[in-house]
Amino acid sequence: MTGRGLSFWHPASLLATWFGSGLLPRAPGTWGSLAALPFAYGITAAGGPWALLAAAALAFLAGLWASGVYAATNGSHDPGQVVIDEVAGQWLTLVPLAATSRALDPLYYGVAFAAFRAFDVLKPWPASYFDRRLPGVWGIMSDDVAAGAYAGILTFAAAHFLGQ
Repeated sequence: MTGRGLSFWHPASLLATWFGSGLLPRAPGTWGSLAALPFAYGITAAGGPWALLAAAALAFLAGLWASGVYAATNGSHDPGQVVIDEVAGQWLTLVPLAATSRALDPLYYGVAFAAFRAFDVLKPWPASYFDRRLPGVWGIMSDDVAAGAYAGILTFAAAHFLGQ
């Protein structure tokens, strides 16, 4: 069980915790971001940057539902186990990289991961605003999308200036 009465196998639980990665000990956001990377690689390899952007948007929309169900069942407004927001943000981070010749380069996936985690933790404006001011699922999901946008710009710049 995750939360009060919500089975691990419930679709909302599976999505919200990104198949259990958010249930791992210590730093669930980091585990969720790491667990997002192989999926991003596969999506990018199969469909390029537009497919990854569509997947990030779909993760955001699914996350609105799943995190809402999970949070309501858990009795918390932003449970740490919910990492679908990190998945959407990490994928958004990788979209600009997916449009370069470094689209599948593991080194730049590492840069993207580090950049996203840094922006997710530091929460520069507007991520901090979204985190504190948006109610419910919108606050859970939106701060990570803002962090992903910042991290995507940084990752694209790194790929462009260091290796393109």
